[in-house]
Amino acid sequence: MKLNYYPETDSLYIDLSEKPSAESREISEGVVLDYDAEGILAGIDIDNASTKVQLKELSLRRLPADIKAVA
Repeated sequence: MKLNYYPETDSLYIDLSEKPSAESREISEGVVLDYDAEGILAGIDIDNASTKVQLKELSLRRLPADIKAVA
């Protein structure tokens, strides 16, 4: 999983899969779910992210994975 914030557009993309998006559905204003060709959730796009989510802090708990920090 990758989180990418784009300050120039104030958008946050949460990449959940390596597979490309084949279909997108807006579930609320400015929140779009991307699905792969098999209908599995592949990503989440959040417009105006700074008004919808807490961007100043990221807390990860009990993840069964290696954590890499990239600035």
